[in-house]
Amino acid sequence: MNKTELIALVAERAEITQVLAENVVQAFIDIVTETLADREEKVVVTGFGTFEVRNRVGRRGKNPRTGEEIHVPAQKSPAFRAGKLLKDAVK
Repeated sequence: MNKTELIALVAERAEITQVLAENVVQAFIDIVTETLADREEKVVVTGFGTFEVRNRVGRRGKNPRTGEEIHVPAQKSPAFRAGKLLKDAVK
């Protein structure tokens, strides 16, 4: 499912226009992105899951072409941890 299909389903289920559904979906995406990027806070949607920022430590890696050892710098990455209700629904 892509974003357009998601918007169409949200509009249908909520019985709203697709324009309004697109605004709602985009607002949710923007809020999660801003919260993770700017404040590095978790976004918890009870029963669905948790969006969070994880810190990855720097490490040594290998260049697959040359086999040369390289340094991979520390970085932050977004992560999602599924909630119990979502896990149970997928089982």
